[in-house]
Amino acid sequence: MRLPIIARHTGPDPLDHARHAFIAGHLDRRQFLALAVAFGFGVQNARADLDHAARVRDNQRLRSRQLLPAYDYIVCGSGTAGSTLAGRLAELTQARVLLLEAGGSDQVPGVFTPGIWFANLGTTLDWQDVAEPSPYLNGRAMPMDTGRVLGGGSSINACNYSRGHRNDFEFWAAATGDDAWNYESTLAVYRRMENWQGTTPDPVRRGRGGPVWVQPAVRPNPCATAMVDAAEATGIPRFADINGEMMEGPGGTALLDQIIEDGRRRNMPASFLYPVMDRPNLTVLTGALIDRVEIQHGRAVGVQFRWQGKVHRIGARHEVVLSAGGLRTPQLMMLSGIGNEGDLRALGIPVVRHAPEVGRNLQDHVLLGGCVWEYREPLPLTNSGADSAFFVKSRPEIDTPDLYPVHIQLPYVSPVIGKRYAPPEACWSIAPGLVRPKSRGQVKLRSANVQDRPIVEANHLAEADDVRALVRGVELSREIGNSAAMKDFVKREVLPGPLSGSALEKFVRDAATTFFHPSGTCRMGQDDASVTDAQLRVRGVQGLRIADSSVMPRITTGAPMAPCMVIGERLAQLFIKDA
Repeated sequence: MRLPIIARHTGPDPLDHARHAFIAGHLDRRQFLALAVAFGFGVQNARADLDHAARVRDNQRLRSRQLLPAYDYIVCGSGTAGSTLAGRLAELTQARVLLLEAGGSDQVPGVFTPGIWFANLGTTLDWQDVAEPSPYLNGRAMPMDTGRVLGGGSSINACNYSRGHRNDFEFWAAATGDDAWNYESTLAVYRRMENWQGTTPDPVRRGRGGPVWVQPAVRPNPCATAMVDAAEATGIPRFADINGEMMEGPGGTALLDQIIEDGRRRNMPASFLYPVMDRPNLTVLTGALIDRVEIQHGRAVGVQFRWQGKVHRIGARHEVVLSAGGLRTPQLMMLSGIGNEGDLRALGIPVVRHAPEVGRNLQDHVLLGGCVWEYREPLPLTNSGADSAFFVKSRPEIDTPDLYPVHIQLPYVSPVIGKRYAPPEACWSIAPGLVRPKSRGQVKLRSANVQDRPIVEANHLAEADDVRALVRGVELSREIGNSAAMKDFVKREVLPGPLSGSALEKFVRDAATTFFHPSGTCRMGQDDASVTDAQLRVRGVQGLRIADSSVMPRITTGAPMAPCMVIGERLAQLFIKDA
């Protein structure tokens, strides 16, 4: 009996794990039912679950064997926005939808086990991109890990759910000239999509009964809870909900929201795809590497991709949607002939549209790894290893919190800091995050071959204001970490100690890592230079839209997974309205 998934996970819902093991082909029907009985589940309910899982498996096998010459919509990339869009179209319409994912199945322990998410980085679940060596990081080349697996980043991230600040969406609305992107409109989407498990009612800001499971950290690490106490003692207000009223003002501290249910990651495929993958109008292909969008006479008519050792060309009756993320979407745009014409001609790529901003405006959140304390007594890892955080302003005059220090239940350090100081294993960290960076980078093609990684010039900390903000983040983290409220968890401060001036600035550049949130590279706007308009249409090319973090005019204040869900849902509703 082959049980590679079940045997490695002992969470409270083994039937759920067995169901996905069955879909992935690791269990047959008899084995599934035997496990259900052994785990104490009723046979009738187990059979109902099994019947749906069998329909998903059999339907997708059939769909992949009988690919159509054309689909109504082709969605390129199954990250948060792509999964949301494809799933909602399949659920709410009769349109035939093809979802293409370059990576493999999400039914592996590294995906559904939250506490080992960091072990996914640098594996086959990750594109393994690396930015160019940067003088702003003292010559370092920053890894830019992004998901290459069904679910994209929602399958390999730290499971934290951050909706963004009111001002983020007001900025988007102003940039696009469309109030459909403003805060009130975005709140309506969140209320519709969330199944929030918080105990404090907030019907204005939070929704219940939607497809996306979101809960405040369950049984949080005591050290993480103490950090909330410590932050409050410094004057940072405490909130019951990190994504509610707190994200309309100057900041605060709270437990993190997480996409974890009964100890298992609830990625976006779990919320949007698997419930409808038994329907005949949805085809999901993994291991499908897209070469380019086929464009004829100014219109996207389909895609060319490689799957199971063959090159396929499949048409799109209505639209092609790029949802490949902040690095891969601009790469696919340029490979399809949409970008700076001089750069494209130099690589022998026929120019479809001169769009010099494709790949520019790259933004990423910086996470500083180097503020570390040794435990008095080691504590076990809880949830995904990060249960609390706070948002604050580095300077009082700015309009939105720009610092996001996160409590991490491990000694979180950059490679440079880790090699230089080698902190003990029994440590915890406060990692200052920069969530309103001023620095901007770009993505460029290395060649006309999709298998050659793009050139990523991330330019983290190119702007002096970003360094100054993180200097303040280190100072504040040390103040909180060394405060009386944390004394029960502190044997000693390991790093960085009382640095100041140029020594502290050098530490910041050496300790900087990334949140892995590349965004903004195909920004939407109302100006002619913007890549997409407010309806996510690529300017100058009919039948082609973008739905992922690359359309953000400015990166959101916090992890962009939840805002990407909003982007996917927004486009689904536009398609439904236009149908």
